[in-house]
Amino acid sequence: MKVWAISDLHLSGLSDKPMDVFGPEWEGHFEKITADWREKVGEEDIVLVGGDTSWGMKLEEGMYDVASLAFLPGRKVFVRGNHDFWWNGIGRVRAAAPENFFFLQNDCVKFENVVIAGSRGWTVPGSADYTEHDEALYKREAERFRLAFSEVKKVRKEGDILIALLHFPPFNVKKEDTLFTGLFEENGVNIAVFGHLHGAGYFPLRCEKSGIEYFLTSCDKTRFSLVEIL
Repeated sequence: MKVWAISDLHLSGLSDKPMDVFGPEWEGHFEKITADWREKVGEEDIVLVGGDTSWGMKLEEGMYDVASLAFLPGRKVFVRGNHDFWWNGIGRVRAAAPENFFFLQNDCVKFENVVIAGSRGWTVPGSADYTEHDEALYKREAERFRLAFSEVKKVRKEGDILIALLHFPPFNVKKEDTLFTGLFEENGVNIAVFGHLHGAGYFPLRCEKSGIEYFLTSCDKTRFSLVEIL
């Protein structure tokens, strides 16, 4: 069993939001992703999708795009991104999901010896877009990860690998400590996967902090390829 990751697919099957307006590299981006996916992923593998899956505003629009991944191999695990407005009520989302699709919100899922804890996250202090108005949401999202790790404690056994999946980067470009990184370290996270960033060429695709491996997997940053993280 391998674990792969990609994020920020920004699909728009039922909404008029073509991604090639953001640059020629986005032309046919979903076809590039699916071709790479088919080459790499086995049926028992796990694919982490780190938010901003669909531009849809309503559940049926988002689920139309989610369902476009159903013919691809692997077990898919999602967290919500800041543009996933269709994701409104985790119960409704899970009820509408295809088989072998898992949606995380302040909780976790376990496959064999791999536990994945997930939540959206938020922009952190020291980031270019962080303002005093983000403080409350930043703290609230950290509390949601605290809830996720409470669920992890119920299922994690000695030797299990713990992956944190979120949408926003858990630290700023200087890799300064945040509430998220503190929780990851306190709870023994091995790997953290995130997306959200597109134009920030200065942000590393892979780095290490306090013994935890961090992966940035926004699809345009990875050249529309899935990243093997485990």
